[in-house]
Amino acid sequence: MTDNSGLKRGAGVLMPVSALPSPYGIGTLGKESFEFIKFLKEAGFTYWQVLPVGPTSFGDSPYQSFSAFAGNPYFIDLDMLIEEGLLAKEEVVSAEWGEKEDEVDYARIYNARFKVLKKAFHSSSHRESREYSEFLKENEFWLHDYSFYMALKNHFQNREWQLWEQDIAFRKKEAVERYEKQLSEEIDFWKFVQYKFKEQWKQVRKYAADNGISIIGDIPLYVSMDSSDVWVHGDLFELDERKKPIHVAGVPPDMFSAEGQRWGNPLYRWDVMEKQDFKWWRERMKSLAALYDVIRVDHFIGIVNYYAIPVSCPTAVEGKWETGPGKKLTDVFTESIGNARIIAEDLGVLTPPVKNLIQETGFAGIKVLEFGLDGPEDNDYLPHNYKTSNLAVYTGTHDNETLVGFLQKKSWKELEKLLMYFQVTDFRMLPDAIIRAAYASVADAAIIQMQDFLKLDNSARMNFPSTVGGNWKWRFKKEQYQEIDCKKLYCLACLYARAK
Repeated sequence: MTDNSGLKRGAGVLMPVSALPSPYGIGTLGKESFEFIKFLKEAGFTYWQVLPVGPTSFGDSPYQSFSAFAGNPYFIDLDMLIEEGLLAKEEVVSAEWGEKEDEVDYARIYNARFKVLKKAFHSSSHRESREYSEFLKENEFWLHDYSFYMALKNHFQNREWQLWEQDIAFRKKEAVERYEKQLSEEIDFWKFVQYKFKEQWKQVRKYAADNGISIIGDIPLYVSMDSSDVWVHGDLFELDERKKPIHVAGVPPDMFSAEGQRWGNPLYRWDVMEKQDFKWWRERMKSLAALYDVIRVDHFIGIVNYYAIPVSCPTAVEGKWETGPGKKLTDVFTESIGNARIIAEDLGVLTPPVKNLIQETGFAGIKVLEFGLDGPEDNDYLPHNYKTSNLAVYTGTHDNETLVGFLQKKSWKELEKLLMYFQVTDFRMLPDAIIRAAYASVADAAIIQMQDFLKLDNSARMNFPSTVGGNWKWRFKKEQYQEIDCKKLYCLACLYARAK
């Protein structure tokens, strides 16, 4: 079995692909990605962490995707398609991509992007290439199902699959054959889109590797109900005879939320998955290892014990804890990902079984400095209490406030305590001091949000959990590179043995 434990010591930036600067309303896998990698190298970074890169659905959350395998069509670089002769420049620049450089306008991108990609598809001779044939073979487990699913969604006015005609929602053989024939051209289009995404991603990943940058990919433990995975593999999920969820995922009430969090994702039938030797998970992890050098598994504790909420409950109050597959599944992870590494997002209620599993697997855990800044001196998130180096430490994740936004809400008494802890004399020095503490810690990986390097307030926050609308929109403007002192960051990386 491959040893997937341990991270190399380094520093990294949490920067979603969507947030990269681009003339087309959202970050892409084009020259902006390559420029960002150049910046990472110059500033002494080892890691680039992205958010999930799957195709997003209503609400635009990368954690609610139409597929656990597919890539987001929004990230395909259109300039590359122009260079290939698949698009005319005018066809691209004439579309409306949004008016703000620092914000993604998802509605406009949705309305413009697929029209342009359709033109590229009709201009392409990809079907004749050996590379495309190999792509179809390498991705046969999921590609046709996903492409068929997206073609059907368009056919049914983008409604979720439970609201389609019953014969195809239930995947009756006659209906499947009829719609596959009827929508064959549309199915081919969605395969082409994935081909281009994977083709461009490989180029970005190779360039990153050539420059000493490892890509960390964040993956949600659960999948969206409105996804090809649930539509095709319904037997693997807790669905009733009407294809409705029986229980959904979430977390119980806590000090942050009196009603808990009801995410709404269908739960897995772990017993059925085990009888199939976790084939779906094996394929998923193999697919992810083709994208990332390090795989960060979101809500890792759900593998050991997960919170099951009756679908009839509008909040998370009535849920109960159930036992997950534990080591049976983590063994599948390590068997499926080759030389990739895993970070277990172990935030939440860390029961002894969760702690024991992480220790047994050797997966890296997570610490979030913002959690430590509110707690007593002996809390686990403050750097002086870290008991192992096998960690990724964050100033904050995509779900947290920016450092500046977090500090702006503190009282003078709270700020005085932080000034003493980080040994600075002015509260305006705290963001840099907190970043320095992450670098200085024993944690193997120190990951900082780009917003924190730029000292942005909560107007640049990526996500407010348990809210819909207004999230996932922040974008980095190209001129903001000038606000970052790469030499200073490189020296900081050298000082704390994080430079390459």
